[in-house]
Amino acid sequence: MRMNFQPVPGLLAQLPLLRAQADGPIVHLQLARPDKRNAINDELVAQIHTAFVNLPAQARVAIVSGEGEHFCAGLDLSELNERDVGEGIEHSRRWHAAFEQVQFGRVPVIAVLHGAVVGGGLELAASAHLRVAEPSAFYALPEGQRGIFVGGGGSARIPRLVGVSTMTDMMLTGRVLDAHEGHSAGLSHYLVEAGAGLRHAMQLARKVATNAPLSNFAVMHALPRIADMAQGDGLFVESLMSAIAQGDDAAKQRVRDFLEKRAAKVGVA
Repeated sequence: MRMNFQPVPGLLAQLPLLRAQADGPIVHLQLARPDKRNAINDELVAQIHTAFVNLPAQARVAIVSGEGEHFCAGLDLSELNERDVGEGIEHSRRWHAAFEQVQFGRVPVIAVLHGAVVGGGLELAASAHLRVAEPSAFYALPEGQRGIFVGGGGSARIPRLVGVSTMTDMMLTGRVLDAHEGHSAGLSHYLVEAGAGLRHAMQLARKVATNAPLSNFAVMHALPRIADMAQGDGLFVESLMSAIAQGDDAAKQRVRDFLEKRAAKVGVA
């Protein structure tokens, strides 16, 4: 599959720690601190926030990857100075704001994982909607050994993927999951061959980009919230979201296409 990424002009071109490229409706954001294993410092988390708030108007899907041998080794500990409680809360909330834009932004996000997916890197990956891992990927939450606690949304997102028990094990003991263990635990949706992560993510992105935008929005925004509701409340919100989605002109056209046999049927390729 051919990829024709071109640099994204404008504001996204001015973010030195993120390489922003686009291939049609698909935007590729690559963490660009390979000498630091793409560890996230204050500047990078601010740039992640800026990028997702200011995605190009034509963007329908975003892919996040890491330059070099690793996706992201987490918090840049060289910046972890002795903050007081108030400063620590403010620092954590900046991460929350950035990753909130990843999970609840305008477009679905696919993370390509290889090498270290550690600490804050796993928190970033968990905020994506789909995760494609290569065999080199490994997962860890070393905060317990560092005397700190997750602060980028990990306690809210990661247990939804692997369960509280597995996250507890990883944080208390420093247990590292390899790519296969992480995939079995639920940290990745797809496990592909070495070097094939971005290509596979592009295949997925092209499928996702053809969906009706309102359907994608419902999956991103409504589905996780319904899952947190009491069943009766969730079913009511489901009815509202279903009616909104069905009322969209794009959805009506897709149903007509199916009924008139112009749309592909569901099946296994």
